[in-house]
Amino acid sequence: MDGGRDRELRCIVHLDMDAFFASVEALDRPELRGRPVIVGGTGPRGVVAAASYEARRHGVHSAMPMTRARRLCPGAVVLPPRAARYREVSRAVFEIFRSFTPLVEPVSIDEAFLDLTGTEALHGPPAAAAAEIRRRVRGETGLTVSAGVAPNKLLAKIASDLGKPDGLVVVPPGREQEFLDPLPVGRIWGVGEVTRRVLGRMGVRTVRDLRALDREGLVRRFGAAGHRLYLRARGRDASPVAPPGPPKSVGREETFPRDLRGEAALRPVLLRLAGEVGRRLRRRGLAGRTVVLKVRFGDFSTVTRSVTLPAPVDDDGAVFHAGLELLGRVPPERPVRLLGLTVTGFGPEGAWRQLSLFGGPGAAASREALNRALDRLRERYGGDVVVPGSLLPGGEEGPGG
Repeated sequence: MDGGRDRELRCIVHLDMDAFFASVEALDRPELRGRPVIVGGTGPRGVVAAASYEARRHGVHSAMPMTRARRLCPGAVVLPPRAARYREVSRAVFEIFRSFTPLVEPVSIDEAFLDLTGTEALHGPPAAAAAEIRRRVRGETGLTVSAGVAPNKLLAKIASDLGKPDGLVVVPPGREQEFLDPLPVGRIWGVGEVTRRVLGRMGVRTVRDLRALDREGLVRRFGAAGHRLYLRARGRDASPVAPPGPPKSVGREETFPRDLRGEAALRPVLLRLAGEVGRRLRRRGLAGRTVVLKVRFGDFSTVTRSVTLPAPVDDDGAVFHAGLELLGRVPPERPVRLLGLTVTGFGPEGAWRQLSLFGGPGAAASREALNRALDRLRERYGGDVVVPGSLLPGGEEGPGG
């Protein structure tokens, strides 16, 4: 069996916001429009999270070290990420997506697949529906989104990439191979830089070249990946658009501009991480029993430590104290490059009671009310509007003060 064509003619749309973080910054600060904008870590170890198309023309791209990005584009405006603002805009964009179909599969905060199969009576032909989605995103958020429409996810993703920025590319049923064959082989999923170089030595430059190779030879050379390359060169992809189920974990991590050493230096970071994890848990109506601490040392070696609590928690303080206990199990003398905190082990929604580390039921209820109030403040004014007293000079241990 070679995978065959999809069993039914599907209509898949891939939607990808254009330079999302940088575009949000230019939306909020109109004076940045038309200028090269780079969003990412501003310290010596910072990396590029997003770059406007003006910056990309200088060779800047995501995941690039910020020091190199600054050399390539010395006139760029470099800004730190504003995660809360990006989530706010993302929620508005995804609400538009879900108004067209419940079959929405997020790929990231700014990218998703939609299955519009069978929605023609509601939204018209696929190309018209995609154009309407793009129009609404622009009208309701002020941002642009590129779209690809095709019979499957593979082709829709390639199409939207080709349409960037602010484009719409449609791959009509029956013309899949005509669309694929002229493209560079690197456009195919699974063909990264290493695979592309290997294929290049085999004389493969385009998808047409790849399609000329037999399946057995590809499998001998690349193993199971060779079978996938054989199918993808023929535009075959039967994977469904899968809306996400409940998350299995909620976490946050931070890489430091300089290595930190010792509990005193790491405690404020742990407090920030616990606060962010707690807010994310409460936002999703989740609580978990297992807290996991991740520590990456200056030499890039990484260890994890975990503890399972008597009952599920979603409280910043409970997460912090568990993390602090785990930090005590890590060699204190070693310099630390990265710290991460994750909560997992979720039970059925509503089938948990908050573990109180601060007293009886009344104290737990007061703590929940405080958390809700703090969450509202932070959602409105940013994560740093309320700072735990222990982060202030002379502050005592524990968050929330």
